[in-house]
Amino acid sequence: MSWGRAVAWGVLAVVVLVTVAPFLWMLRTALSDNRSLFTEPGSPLPVDFTWGPLERVLGTATTEEAQEGGGSGASIRFWLYLRNSLLVSVTITLGQVLFSAMAAYAFARLRWPGRDRVFLVFLSALLVPPVFTLLPNFVLVKELGLLNTHAGIVAPYLLMTPFAVFFLRQFFLGVSREIEEAALIDGAGHARIFFRIILPMSSAPIATLAVLTFVNAWNEYFWPQLVGQEEGVRVLTVALGAFIASTPQTGPDWAGLMAAALVAVVPTLLLLLAFGRRIVDAIQFTGLK
Repeated sequence: MSWGRAVAWGVLAVVVLVTVAPFLWMLRTALSDNRSLFTEPGSPLPVDFTWGPLERVLGTATTEEAQEGGGSGASIRFWLYLRNSLLVSVTITLGQVLFSAMAAYAFARLRWPGRDRVFLVFLSALLVPPVFTLLPNFVLVKELGLLNTHAGIVAPYLLMTPFAVFFLRQFFLGVSREIEEAALIDGAGHARIFFRIILPMSSAPIATLAVLTFVNAWNEYFWPQLVGQEEGVRVLTVALGAFIASTPQTGPDWAGLMAAALVAVVPTLLLLLAFGRRIVDAIQFTGLK
């Protein structure tokens, strides 16, 4: 162990600590009694440990128990918000992965006039900040009558994205052309080659893209807040604001808010723990092609 390596590990440990600290503080607050939080504001451990905030979020606490624990006692439709988030995220993931894979196959394996120029123009969309497209998308969704619907939330993200197409194209370029040519000789069309050969061989990068797409869709806040304000279509990230809007007059339900944030981050955390290594390997592979 050299001094340089020791310093590098020390810097890495500091970066990890700074990154993880907010999550640990969120966990500490979510397991604390809301009325006792201000008695020990600097304590790194839960203050008067209780499951009350999580029970308020999941809707298992009665109105009296919620008010006694520092909550408002208002009904929180957690399972409805969770269903909406899952519906939106899964739909976006399936649509975006499928259409991006089809576009990537066309850019990587098919030969047609102007292919590389079109791909360059398409890739330049990465330079456009997403905030620039919010207003046009909102006007379009409004004119189509899709405000406060799941379709309106999903629409801008359902089709291909420049990053997804670039990510899969880099992998498709590495697939042996001999396999594709052999399939063409046997009479297979491009559609059959795509679904029966290319997709099965690309399961690793497609799974990686699916995880990244699901995480981004799950964490999306501004667009669902803009077009899905009604409670029936409200997603979980937007519903976190309900904790602040329905807090008692004595003070915000910080413990309940952190418990809701903790529950909202659990699905993405489990996905990253399960597929984190595969994501890193796939990104490194596509970056070297």
